[in-house]
Amino acid sequence: MGTTDVVLTDTSPYGSRVVTVEHDGLSSVAYLRDAEGGIHGAVWLANHGPAPSSVDLVRIESGQTPVMPLGTTRVPEGTPPFTAEELEVLWFEEGDGAALYRNGDLLAVIPGWADLERGMPGYARDVVSESPFAWPLAEALEGLAPRIAKARSYWEWRHGDAAWPSFQQFVMSHLDARVGPAARYWDVGGDRLPAVGITERPQDGYTVLSTVGMSCQRMPTVEQYDRPDTHARIELAVATRSEATEAAQLLLWLARYPWHSVTWLGHGHTARWYREAASFPLGPAYQGVVLIDAVPGLPDLSGFAFSGDEVRWLWLAPVTEQELHAVAEHGHQALPLSARVP
Repeated sequence: MGTTDVVLTDTSPYGSRVVTVEHDGLSSVAYLRDAEGGIHGAVWLANHGPAPSSVDLVRIESGQTPVMPLGTTRVPEGTPPFTAEELEVLWFEEGDGAALYRNGDLLAVIPGWADLERGMPGYARDVVSESPFAWPLAEALEGLAPRIAKARSYWEWRHGDAAWPSFQQFVMSHLDARVGPAARYWDVGGDRLPAVGITERPQDGYTVLSTVGMSCQRMPTVEQYDRPDTHARIELAVATRSEATEAAQLLLWLARYPWHSVTWLGHGHTARWYREAASFPLGPAYQGVVLIDAVPGLPDLSGFAFSGDEVRWLWLAPVTEQELHAVAEHGHQALPLSARVP
């Protein structure tokens, strides 16, 4: 077995996925890995010599990169190996997939749903027919091109100096109108993306806390389960009569979870508290939360949109161990959650 060289390594803006381009002299492959190195997607990119007449199964079974046979590559004579300087990775806004460019030309796309074990590799420019190692990029461009263009536009905007302050102000102004003026504000994002803050707004007898910043980027994987335009952007809120800094720990816990764990949060989802039960911020009687997009008796936070998508505010309602099991079996409808304000 020959040696494999890593030509390029690029980590997503959220740190949860890594694209690597590797070659062993005969072919190159792009991999989409998680932060621990597990492979979530892979796509053949090019042969670096004449295409063989058939797939070398021994080579594949030994774990080496595939070499596309004649009839499946538009460059049967092969191409020179890639260099890091000529390659560029463009991450999707969600951070779960990426497009790969060579000298400004689109070379391949590995979407977040790529999965080799399920026979779903990424898309490659130089493959001309479907194979277990790559699907033709040209046949998918009608759907992929608008998404890629939107990703480039998003990151150009997001890296601008005024992007975060202006977005932050949009959300704060919306909450001013819906809930009233803010009291304290905590920046909990630090220097890592996604940037997130928590705002505190006193009400009559209780306090509303809300995230500010989750909806600045779409959540990963929503498109695999639901409509991205109505479910991909969220903010979280919690109502409490207790000390606001305690309740804020719930928002701090979940605010970056979708992008760091490459998943999504939606109406009716539950989350079990990650530490010992006695440390639950709203009291040891509770063991987790259920996310609800509207709770009777609490402010209506709807009406905000960003980048053409509706933004949903999901209320974190504390639930007991028994209630967590009830939701798992019967859904959130099994719980009487009206204005649950601990």
